[in-house]
Amino acid sequence: MSLAEEKLRTLTSGSRYDVCSPGECMQYLTAAPCIAYSPRAGGCGKMLKVLMHGSCSYDCAYCAVRTARSRFSFTPAELAETFLSLYREGMAGGLFISSGIPRDVDLAMHDIVETGEILRRRGYEGYLHLKVLPGAERSDIRDAARVANRISINIEVPSGERLTSVSGVKDYRNDILKRQAWVADALPGGHTTQLVVGAADETDAEILRCVREQYRTVRPARIYYSAFRSLAGTLLEDHPDTPAWRARRWYQADFLLREYGLSPGEIGSVMDEEGFFRNADPKVLLAAGRPPVDVNTASWNDLLRVPGIGPAAAAKILNRRAKRRIADYRDLKAAGVRGRAAEPYVTFGGGGSVQTRLFV
Repeated sequence: MSLAEEKLRTLTSGSRYDVCSPGECMQYLTAAPCIAYSPRAGGCGKMLKVLMHGSCSYDCAYCAVRTARSRFSFTPAELAETFLSLYREGMAGGLFISSGIPRDVDLAMHDIVETGEILRRRGYEGYLHLKVLPGAERSDIRDAARVANRISINIEVPSGERLTSVSGVKDYRNDILKRQAWVADALPGGHTTQLVVGAADETDAEILRCVREQYRTVRPARIYYSAFRSLAGTLLEDHPDTPAWRARRWYQADFLLREYGLSPGEIGSVMDEEGFFRNADPKVLLAAGRPPVDVNTASWNDLLRVPGIGPAAAAKILNRRAKRRIADYRDLKAAGVRGRAAEPYVTFGGGGSVQTRLFV
């Protein structure tokens, strides 16, 4: 393996803990780079995720970049040329750049932004996601927003109190929340963030308060959730891993909040007494406590609360029943409802309060 290939493999592998697209996974190609395949990431099917610098002077207790202290780094010109080569060969269709902070945050941010500027000057018009580092200057954030399709800064934990348990360097209010407000101002609707679930022993109720405030104030396009994994050599190497299902529950709950319009109170009602999600779909738990929904009279909001019915299916149901009554499962299936998930939670009316089964 050449030095260039080793550098690329190391710095792409180190980026895997920064979630930047739904359903992503990491794959090693024959040419060595680690590619994140993400069909829904801004239309990009093959996204190269890479660190600008492989070492970091910050002290986050769970961070693999700080532990690895890789000697490798890219100059902006090197990274731009490396990506364009992969892009021309069809091996990468988009680029995500993050970085450790080896010395000074301003230098690292300058390198990230300059890479984006070089790519745009050289005619690259595809998907570009640039990470904003804690403590970044506002001018650098504006420059990142000018060249990128998406920018992001990770909040990682739900509060300043929790941050002090995993980092002695970052200031939650100044380095993260203040910068996040600048990010939102620079690229409204075009920014994201990430939470590491379980890293600071926070409850899901704490995360819910944080998420509610995020969508109320800075309004990210979406929030990503990563289940904490202990890594050898970190201060949290003996900390128990967070079950993968807990992050999945957060993606489900987030979707209910962001796309379905459910209230934080509704989401919180399915947590246990200690403020944690159970290992079950929150939407199913909510539906289990309600009477079946009559699909011929239910409102939009009530239809969305039925497992198996999303916004597209709910719209089709409303459109279909405006023309004629929905009589049975065949009509419901024609309206876009798939599978058996909705069966216990709907009726078709006309039969008093007796539930009509969808399946025979």
